[in-house]
Amino acid sequence: MKLQNKTMLITYADSLGNNLNDLSEVMEQHFKGAIGGIHILPIFPSTGDRGFSPTRYDKIDPKFGTWKDFEKLGEKYYLMLDFMINHISKHSKYYQDFQKNGENSKYKDLFLDWNKFWPKGRPTKADIDQIYKRKDKAPYQEITFADGSKSKLWNTFGDEQIDLDVRTKVTQEFIKDSVRTLAKHKASLIRLDAFAYAVKKLDTNDFFVEPEIWELLDQVKNDLKGTDAKILPEIHEHYTMPMKVAKHGYYIYDFALPMVLLYSLYSGKSDRLAAWLRKCPMKQFTTLDTHDGIGVVDAKDVLTDDELEYTTNELYKVGANVSRKYSSAEYHNLDIYQINTTYYSALGNDDKKYFLARLLQVFAPGIPQIYYVGLLAGKNDLKLLEETKEGRNINRHYYSKEEIAKEVKRPVVQSLINLLRFRNEEAAFDLDGSIEVETPSENEIVIIRMNREKTHKVTANINLKNLNYSINANGKKINFNIKKELTV
Repeated sequence: MKLQNKTMLITYADSLGNNLNDLSEVMEQHFKGAIGGIHILPIFPSTGDRGFSPTRYDKIDPKFGTWKDFEKLGEKYYLMLDFMINHISKHSKYYQDFQKNGENSKYKDLFLDWNKFWPKGRPTKADIDQIYKRKDKAPYQEITFADGSKSKLWNTFGDEQIDLDVRTKVTQEFIKDSVRTLAKHKASLIRLDAFAYAVKKLDTNDFFVEPEIWELLDQVKNDLKGTDAKILPEIHEHYTMPMKVAKHGYYIYDFALPMVLLYSLYSGKSDRLAAWLRKCPMKQFTTLDTHDGIGVVDAKDVLTDDELEYTTNELYKVGANVSRKYSSAEYHNLDIYQINTTYYSALGNDDKKYFLARLLQVFAPGIPQIYYVGLLAGKNDLKLLEETKEGRNINRHYYSKEEIAKEVKRPVVQSLINLLRFRNEEAAFDLDGSIEVETPSENEIVIIRMNREKTHKVTANINLKNLNYSINANGKKINFNIKKELTV
């Protein structure tokens, strides 16, 4: 199924039930009409990072199901899969062959040799300091070949995730074969994970390197010619970077919105949110929550440094059970740019504030994405967090089918499901349409969405301080009441 302008769910294959078949059953039973697409987080054989250290892309891990199960889901939903364009598992057949055969391996050029990258006498301390990195050491890993010799390979992320050399022919063929395999199995969207790290170039910070990054994106786009699949580059950084990607015609993520909305709901002020919504493109996916933490760096200069600090401090103060240590090295998180929490708990497990956050997301430009924990208004999972000592697991609860059946009965979840159905059915949310944003007072925001033909119009008037709101759709008032189901 081709990409549609309908809400997308983000989930692991084993988080709403145990596998793809369970997921299909849960969607049909509880969320009919509320969800149009599903981003199924990595389902391939993997050796770490909850699937983000894949060994191959031509097979689904048997514990999740088969390609047949995936394609069955694709008959009812547009689907997105991940392609890790920056790295692959060091337990992949490619790496294993290289480690065994060294320079005689047909895959030797798949990986980026640290020593060969640098001219003689380098890297210097200044070279290392210049690299954009998310850990406090030079991004390489020393490997030992079967013959006992040693070398260093570029290693941006975890020890399992060895970087690819996207400049070489063998890597370019690997990328083409992999993305075409995903498209063949009916992936409507292919998410390019960590794509801004993929290009390394001497005398740069090795992040979002221009113009090479555009050449890489065009290469993947060309690789998918003749298929229905589109690409969604993933980048967590200053908002101007994804905005550049949008200007090149690609869909992007709005990763600034989560912090901007928290600031708005904490402070009761509408100015920053209004300014941001006026700036956003329609060809984007909005998020409040994902499988990672809430990004802070994404909202820099959308919010001032003082406003970012205020929002962060307030989150730790009012967020239910949110502690700074959950985003620290103590809980295996070295990414200082993210805060680990569910979005529901970030708002103090407050039904009214949480529903308003989702209402504002629905009225923002683009296609809403909702993480599976967010779909069920899930609280922080402190039990899983402490059992695993993995900070991000605070927002990665495993729901059984019995638990889902219970959670969907909560009024806030029922109202959210009906809100998403309204979003999917209402023509005013046309991506080719228009958006107007007004701020009648410092606490109010009015958002007007209209389709291209101007035949459908919806207006949201929201007071961020007292949390009152009104919705008008095509001249008819709509009452979203979290104490009961949506009434029209």
